[in-house]
This record gives sequence, C-alpha cells and structure tokens, in this order.
Amino acid sequence: MKSFSQRFSQLLTLGLVAFSTAITWAEEIHVSSKHELLQAAEKAMPGSTIVITSKTIDGGISLRNLQGTPAKPIVIRGERRDQRPIIQGGSFGIQLSDPAYVTLENIEVRGASQNGINIDDAGSFDSPALHVTLNNLYVHQIGPDGNCDGIKLSGLDHFTLENCRIERWGKGGSAIDMVGCHHGIVRDCRMEFDTMNSASGVQMKGGTSDISVSYCRFENCGHRGVNIGGSTGLPYFRPQNATYEAKDITVEDCTFVGGMAAAAFVGVDGAVVQHNNIINPTKWVIRILQETTAPRFVSCRNGVFRNNIVQIEADQAFRSVNVGSNTSPETFQIEGNAWFAPNGQLSEKTLRLPVVEKEGTYNVNPRFTDFKGKTNLTAQNRLLGDKGVRERSRMD
Repeated sequence: MKSFSQRFSQLLTLGLVAFSTAITWAEEIHVSSKHELLQAAEKAMPGSTIVITSKTIDGGISLRNLQGTPAKPIVIRGERRDQRPIIQGGSFGIQLSDPAYVTLENIEVRGASQNGINIDDAGSFDSPALHVTLNNLYVHQIGPDGNCDGIKLSGLDHFTLENCRIERWGKGGSAIDMVGCHHGIVRDCRMEFDTMNSASGVQMKGGTSDISVSYCRFENCGHRGVNIGGSTGLPYFRPQNATYEAKDITVEDCTFVGGMAAAAFVGVDGAVVQHNNIINPTKWVIRILQETTAPRFVSCRNGVFRNNIVQIEADQAFRSVNVGSNTSPETFQIEGNAWFAPNGQLSEKTLRLPVVEKEGTYNVNPRFTDFKGKTNLTAQNRLLGDKGVRERSRMD
C-alpha cells in the first residue's frame, strides 16, 4: 500500500501532466509574416491561438484541415479589435479548407483578385466544413470585376458571421456568397457598395438551408440586397438531391438602402423576410423568380413578407413586387407592412401585390432621419406599434 507521500507525489505528477497538456492546447503563437502563419497552422492543435502581430502580411494563405474541438477551437486573430492586421493581395486573402471549430477575428482583408475569404469543404460533399466563426472582419476592394466575392462559403455547416464589414467586392459577385451551406447565422454585418452594379449583398443558394440574417445593413448592394436562392450548377448542390436553391431562410431586423431590389426569392421553398427597413430601392421592393428549372426543383413558393417598413417613390408602386415565370406567387404571404411614398399616395390597389395583403398600413411617414447612418427607431416603433418592429441594425 502506497504511503500518503507517494500518493501525493503521484497526484502531483498527474496534475503537472494535465497542466502541461492544457498549456500545449492553449498555446498562443505570434506571427508576423505569411510564412510564419503557415508554419504555425501546421503545428496548431485544439486550443491554439495564432496572433498576427505585423501591420500587413501577404495574401494567398491556404490552410487545410485545421481541426479544433468544441471546447478548444483554433483561433487566428489580430492582436487588437481596433487595429486589424491587413492580409493584402493574392488571388484570395485566406482560404480554409475542411476546417472544424475555427475562429477568424480582428482581421482586414483587401486587394484579393478573386475572393477575399474562402471557406469550403474541399469538394468532399459528405464531410462539410464545420463550426467556423468569423468576427470583426473588414473585407474590401475585392475583384473588382466579375463574380468575385468578399466572403465565399461552400459546404459550410454550423457557422456564425458577426460584426463584419464588406465593401467594394466584385461587381458581379456577393459580399457574402453561400453555396450548399446550412445552420448559419449572419448578424450585425454591414455591406456597402458605392456604384450601381449586378452584385448582391448576401446570397444563399445551391441547397442552402436554415440560415438567419439579422441586424445587418445593406447599402447600394447592386441588383439584390439579399438573394435568397439563385442559380447554381447541378454538380455543386449540397445536398446533391436538393429540390430547391434555398429553404428555411429568415431575414429580419435589417436595413436596406438603395439597390435595385431589397430581397429576391429565387427558387425558394420557404423563406421569411420580416421586421426590416427598406428605403428607396431603385426598381423593386422584392422579386419572386425561378432561375433553376430542372424537373426535380419546386417552383419558388412559400415566401413570407411581413411587418416591414417600406419607403418608395410613388411611380414605383405598380412594380413593387416583380413576379417571374415558373413561380408560385399564390403561396406567398404578404402582411402587416407599412408602405410610404414621400411624393404621393399608396394603396393596395396601386401596389399591385401578387396576393391580398393582410393588415397593411399606407401613407404614414416613418420619418427616416439619416439614410447614411441611423434611422429614426422611435418613429418606426410608433408606426407599427405592437406588430413587432424591433430595434433595427445595431451596426448603425
């Protein structure tokens, strides 16, 4: 039988081993170049934190199989939230392939020629990228022409994008583009373009489902502020047998300023757009479209547009909702929205909605005070009362 001192020594040894292991898992590695970052990523273990300490490092950073755990994610970040290091140039700024439990935060990405940030499943559709968090990122000057995205997500499940800002991505791309992504949150993000183009703010397509977009601001985001659905080549759908471009999508508590249309439902099988500010779209408020027409796909259906505040020009009323062919607009619900035109009168008749709206409100001025910054939240809440127009866009 061991003495007390022997047992104490054994416990102490075990404790030191556990402590040593914890230190290894919680290792913080400082890097100041692309080369050092690649080396650190090769050695990273669950719990490792890679801190970028230099002001600028070269882009084109490709990282594969970074595998953290729920309790010990791998983190790549800048030292300070208010002084992000810049990943500059490259065909892409940074790419994560087949990651799990990885966080990117406090980083600026600019000047990539294709996409700013890529996160993907490396083409292995049966093993998606998992549990990625993007926080406090600034992505800009991407492209500038063609289908170049600020943040490109392909085959990513269980993710969060929060407090990110994306500006001036490719004129035919998206600020945030999802293909075959599931169970995701986009929150407190801001997307802004300075010229009219064919871009979109957030696009969710290729079998994407169960996504929430909330408290975001979209300013002059091209043809479609949010593109719920879209047009995807059949080999790229996740799951491969999906019968929709997008399903179970919620867009709420956001602000849309300018752009051709605030929201497009495109090949959708169920989506909700609610509690948003929509201010001066240049052509339509929403669109109902079908771009993927292979036999297995459902016609665009079961969308909900409710409790939004919409300000448009009076001469746009007749085209407030654009309905395309091969769609099922009769399955949509439009209810409880507040409609206002500064230069005229609106009514359900002049709006020409595809279905009868329930409990719509017309011709009450929401008194938006600053399209470039905050809107008058007090006036909005008074306008719709208990219909649930909650605090808008915490990014403002």
